[in-house]
Amino acid sequence: MMADQQEALYTMALTRLVWFNPATLLLLYRELGSARAVYEHRNDLRDVLPDCSKRLAEALADWQLPLLRSEQEMRFVEKHGIQTLIISDPRYPQRLAECADAPLVLFYMGTADLNQRRVINIVGTRHCTPYGADLVRRFVADLKGQCPEVLIVSGLAYGVDICAHRHALQNGFETVGVLAHGLDEIYPPRHRETAREMLKKGGLLTEYMSETNADKVNFVRRNRIVAGMSDSTILVESAAKGGGLITTSIAQDYNRAVFAFPGAVGAPYSEGCNNLIRDNGAQLITSAADFVAAMGWQADAQLHQAKRQGIERECFPDLTAHEQAVVAALAKAGDLQLNQLSAIVNIAIGQLAAILFQLEMKGVVRSLAGGTYHLLL
Repeated sequence: MMADQQEALYTMALTRLVWFNPATLLLLYRELGSARAVYEHRNDLRDVLPDCSKRLAEALADWQLPLLRSEQEMRFVEKHGIQTLIISDPRYPQRLAECADAPLVLFYMGTADLNQRRVINIVGTRHCTPYGADLVRRFVADLKGQCPEVLIVSGLAYGVDICAHRHALQNGFETVGVLAHGLDEIYPPRHRETAREMLKKGGLLTEYMSETNADKVNFVRRNRIVAGMSDSTILVESAAKGGGLITTSIAQDYNRAVFAFPGAVGAPYSEGCNNLIRDNGAQLITSAADFVAAMGWQADAQLHQAKRQGIERECFPDLTAHEQAVVAALAKAGDLQLNQLSAIVNIAIGQLAAILFQLEMKGVVRSLAGGTYHLLL
């Protein structure tokens, strides 16, 4: 067995060995550097980690059954072409890896890069009304014209989730469904056809091994993956209580942007959105344009157009000498503040600001918070 396969095996076993909260497991994994190291120190864990509780040390002592179950799962994933992504794998969603309770291992089937430049999730009630369905349809269609390369994440559930996946596919977006069970089944079964389409243009992702039932608690736990792997959460419709509100709460804890569409006062499936907006838990949006502006993604449409016209970093036939100097500086040094860039290219700040404005209009650079500029191409 290859070294990375061995680490995957021990990581899978570790998640089954200890039914502590994910944050405890992740902290333990990071303290020792690998699941293999946890296994090797299973009999002297409190010597290596003096702060380790007796209860945790005892729970980590016997690996026999978890390793047998993990070996069984390894055979299953190999047979079905499933990717096993441990948290140290560069293919693992890096936004999620930053979260304190990230899963140690994910199972993934699909073609989409989980670390794309733009990742959003669209969530809401399972009892989606015609109003909510139309909001999703218009939002996704309009987003395509403004940010053509966005990965759209949801939970493959009834209502808003499945609307988000289907409209993403219809508009040429990649879309990933985060499941509350193993990859040996699809729940609900009526979404199997959409799930098959998603495997070709997106994917299916879960932290659960095969033969895991879609229990209620699993849906709550999977919401942290939906929130954690995304730049922002968009709540379309929600009752006063619901899974979509759990996702927005987790997103807030992760310091991610949260948005909500308002609804009619008194409408049962707009109450959650309206309350969230009222309590400053989400920014109100009414369109894709609102969302794009709030996220500062306006340059994406210009970038897309620039790419379609064949502009590449190595060759800018329509750039002036000063513009090329700015591009070269950003390409070499990365993001720079205006005053830093001015010193490097030896152009006065007033003149440089005008040059940067032109480069933004051409879709070559984007301004960030704090007067910093980022090269897009």
